[in-house]
Amino acid sequence: MKDQAVTAGQDFGGDFDRDFRPHRVAVLALDGLLPFELGIPHRIFGRPRDAEGRLLYEVVTCSARPPGPVETDADFTIHVPHGPEALETAATVIVPASYELGPVYEEGRLTDELTAAFARIRPGTRLASICTGVYVLAAAGRLDGRPATTHWADAERFQRMFPRIKVDADVLFIDDGDVLTSAGVAAGIDLCLHMVRRDHGTAVANDVARRTVVPPHRDGGQAQYIHRPVPDPQLATTTAARAWALGRLHEPIQLRDMAEQEAMSVRTFTRRFREEVGVSPGQWLTQQRVERARHLLESTDLSVDQVARDAGFGTAQSMRQHLQQALGVTPTAYRRTFRTGVAGAV
Repeated sequence: MKDQAVTAGQDFGGDFDRDFRPHRVAVLALDGLLPFELGIPHRIFGRPRDAEGRLLYEVVTCSARPPGPVETDADFTIHVPHGPEALETAATVIVPASYELGPVYEEGRLTDELTAAFARIRPGTRLASICTGVYVLAAAGRLDGRPATTHWADAERFQRMFPRIKVDADVLFIDDGDVLTSAGVAAGIDLCLHMVRRDHGTAVANDVARRTVVPPHRDGGQAQYIHRPVPDPQLATTTAARAWALGRLHEPIQLRDMAEQEAMSVRTFTRRFREEVGVSPGQWLTQQRVERARHLLESTDLSVDQVARDAGFGTAQSMRQHLQQALGVTPTAYRRTFRTGVAGAV
C-alpha cells in the first residue's frame, strides 16, 4: 500500500539579480515513474553555481495534470506542486522513465492530457528523456528522423514502434542539439552532466560530479555495459595501462606501448580493453585528449597551438578537427564560450 508521501520540485528560494535568470528545468513526472530517475535532474542541475554563488538552474517538478499526487513504481507516492503550466516557462524539459505510460507505450500515441501538456512547451525548448521517457518524446513526434537511444532491453521494441527514429542501443546518451535521449538509470546522470558541461563548461560539470561522487565524464558514445561480457576478475585488467597513458597524453602513444604495460599481446589487450571500457583504446585516447584540451582551453591562457601539443593532438589543425567532431565547435569558439562568466565557478 502506498502509505508514504513526499513533496518534490520545490522552487529555489535564492535571491537573483534583476539581470540574472537561472536556466529553468522542468521535470515532467508521470504515473509509474521511477524515483531514482526523477531525482537525477534535481541532484545534477540543483548544484551548479556561478562565481557569485548563484544557482545556475532552477529545477521544478510538474505533472501533466493539476498539482497533486503522482504514483511511483515504489511503495510511496509523491506530491507534485506544479501542473503543466510550468512547461510554458521552461528552457529545458526532462521526461524521466515511467512504467505506466499506457497508450504511449502500448500504441505509440500521447494521451489527451499529455498532448495538451506538450502544446504548452515553447518552440526552441530543449527536450531530454531518461530511459523509457523517450517513448513520450517519440509519441509527441519530436524524434521523427532523428537519432535516439533508450535502455538496451527496450531498444528493439522501441525501434519497431517508431521506425522513423534512428535508434542506437549501444550508447549511453545521444545529443542531437535541442533533443537529447539517454539509456537507463545511471546513463541519466551522464546525460545531465553532459548538459551542464555543454551549458557551462567542464569545470562546473566536474565540480557537480565530485559533489555527487560520480565519474565526471562518460562519453555518450560509450557502450551500454550490459551488452558486454563481464571480465573475469581473476584475469589481468587494463587499469595500469590507462593510468600510464593518462600521465603522458602529450606524448605519442602507440597501442603496443599500452599493451606492454600489462604484459599482453596487442590482440589480447585490445579485446580486454574493449570489454572493460566499452570502446577501443584509440577511441578512449581521443576522448581523454579532448577532455584534456577542454580543460586547458577553459583554465589557461595557453595558445591553441600549445594546448594542441599538451593534449597530445600534435597540431592545432588536428585538435580543431577532433573538437569539431566531438563538440561541434572550434577551439577558439569553445574558449570564448567557457572562459567567460562561470568558467571559474565552483
